[in-house]
Amino acid sequence: MSGLMGKVALVTGGSRGIGAAIARRLAADGASVALTYAQSPDRAAEVVRDIEATDGRALAIQADNLDADAIEAAVARTIEHFGRLDILVNNAGIFHAAPVEELTLDDFEKTVAINLRAPFLASRAAAAHMGKGGRIVSIGSNMAIRVPGEGLSLYSLSKAALIGMTKGLARDLGPKGITVNVVHPGSTDTDMNPAGGPGADGQRALMAIPRFGDPADVAAMVAFLTGAQAGSVTGAEFTVDGGANA
Repeated sequence: MSGLMGKVALVTGGSRGIGAAIARRLAADGASVALTYAQSPDRAAEVVRDIEATDGRALAIQADNLDADAIEAAVARTIEHFGRLDILVNNAGIFHAAPVEELTLDDFEKTVAINLRAPFLASRAAAAHMGKGGRIVSIGSNMAIRVPGEGLSLYSLSKAALIGMTKGLARDLGPKGITVNVVHPGSTDTDMNPAGGPGADGQRALMAIPRFGDPADVAAMVAFLTGAQAGSVTGAEFTVDGGANA
C-alpha cells in the first residue's frame, strides 16, 4: 500500500467504470484521491466510502468537463483540501458515434471540449502545482490508433489529439521532473459498454485475446505510470485492448 503514500491524486470522471477503478487503485496504493463527477453524486459518494472504509482519504467534486471553469476549480479544490497535488488522471470523456454527414457543429464542439480541452486545462492547472515526481496520465482510446468501423471520426479525432498533447506536455514538463503519458483502453466491461452488450461479439472478434478487459486492467497500467518505477517513462502511449490493435 505504500507505493503512493503521501501522494495526492485527482481523477476526473472517477465515479464509475474505468475512472472509479483508477480512483480505488490509487487509493489502495496509498494516495489520497479526489475524484470528479458530472451527474452521478451517489456513485461518487460510493467510491469515496469504499476508499474511506480501508482507511484511505477521498473527496468527491462535482465538475462537468464541458465547463472549463469547473475543471480548473476542481484542481484548486483538490489542493485546498489535501494541501498538494502530485498525480492527475484525465479520465472523464464522452463517446459520440455517428456518420460524418450526421454530425453537427455542436457535436464537434462538445466532444472536443470534453475529451480534449478539459484534459489540457486540467493538465495546465495541475502542472503549475506539481514538483519533481509529478505524474499526468490521460485516458485515450485504442480507436485513436486504429478506427475499426464507420461513425467514429469525431471520437477518434478527439482521442488522437491526446497523443499530440501528451508528447508536447512531456517536452514542456520534463525539465520539472513531471512525466506525461497516455493509456489507450480497448473494449472494457463497464455499464457504458458491457461485455454482454449487443455489439460485444463484434468487438471480441477484433481481439487477439477475445475477451473484454476489466477496468482494473487499465487501473493497473495507470498505477504503474504514476509510481516511482515509471520515473523515466514519459511522452509514451500504452494500449490495453486485448490485442485488438495488434
